Amino acid sequence: MDAMSREDFEASVDDALDSLPLEVAAQVADSNTVILVEEEPEGGEEILGVFDGVPLTERGHYDGFLEPGRIVIFRGPLTRMASSREDLEEQIRVTVLHEIGHLFGIEEDRLHELGWG
Repeated sequence: MDAMSREDFEASVDDALDSLPLEVAAQVADSNTVILVEEEPEGGEEILGVFDGVPLTERGHYDGFLEPGRIVIFRGPLTRMASSREDLEEQIRVTVLHEIGHLFGIEEDRLHELGWG
């Protein structure tokens, strides 16, 4: 597959975020969580994305003092696994939804049941 530029990749991540229902997007925006694109995961793992932080379901009243959470979408592994641009855009969407699911405290098995994994 021809590589998607970094700019187009980030635009596809933005498109996935824009597809969220308004109520969900508002909760993500208020969650003190940044969403980043990085080229490769550390340690050579072939993971597509990661949520690093405290899920919303586990936060307490005073957790506003926590460091921001992070959702990282990895361009390299996603690009390597995709067979076409359309496939890559779909895999980006699924990965973004998957990691947002973790932000909301949804477990891995349930994310797969929902088709987000």
